[in-house]
Amino acid sequence: MKNFILATALLLLCAFGVWVVYETLVIPESARLVAEARQNGSAAPQVFIVIIKDWEQQICITLALWCLLLLGAKYWEIFSDNHFYGIDFLGTMIEAGDGEDEKQTLRKTMKEIDALPEKITSTPVIQTLLASIRRYLMTEDVHSTSEAISLSVDALALRQDAGSTMIRYVIWAIPSFGFIGTVRGIGAALTQADEALQGNITLMTDSLGVAFNSTLVALCLSIPLMLLLHGLQRFQDGQLIKTQEYCEKFLLNRVSKYVHPAQTS
Repeated sequence: MKNFILATALLLLCAFGVWVVYETLVIPESARLVAEARQNGSAAPQVFIVIIKDWEQQICITLALWCLLLLGAKYWEIFSDNHFYGIDFLGTMIEAGDGEDEKQTLRKTMKEIDALPEKITSTPVIQTLLASIRRYLMTEDVHSTSEAISLSVDALALRQDAGSTMIRYVIWAIPSFGFIGTVRGIGAALTQADEALQGNITLMTDSLGVAFNSTLVALCLSIPLMLLLHGLQRFQDGQLIKTQEYCEKFLLNRVSKYVHPAQTS
């Protein structure tokens, strides 16, 4: 719920910011350029401010800016958690042959980790580590603990995929709004075909400009966003791998020393 409220607030902020820029700069300046072109009997100049002047482009820019912020938050979340993979949270585990002492120390360590700030305990590596420790304390079986690590990593992958659903939808929606502008512009151009046959092609070319400009802006925005999304997925896959390797290195390698002979037979 917290993430939804934050994402909605970012969308409203982006919409307001883009609207202010359009109302104060883009719309007045593009209207001036179009009016001057019509006075001279020519089509509107294909400059940047004219290309982005229509409402379809405004929506595309708003969605692209929002998507960038969502992607930036995801990247920051991954990079800010990287240093945890170099910390041995189980460093106080007793390296002794007595399995009971080892279990008691694990319980103590787990309580100490649970007492850490939520910012730390909510990270994927800590959540996976705690789930694996609980499984080991319940079963005293290394194989079962290894399965718990794999299940936790799979659940993390599902959460990551679900968390990127909105980003993927927005990247899909941007070209869709561009195509809406294309249909609207071509439709307007067809209604002005009679004037074009009479020699006045200015209005028709302006309408076709709307059609092509909306698609141009939408595609130019969606291509780099898709690249950033693929980069995010690559970093998320790397996070899954590092999480599993961390638990195997700092937990499984330790508890495997206390496996009872019956477990290895």
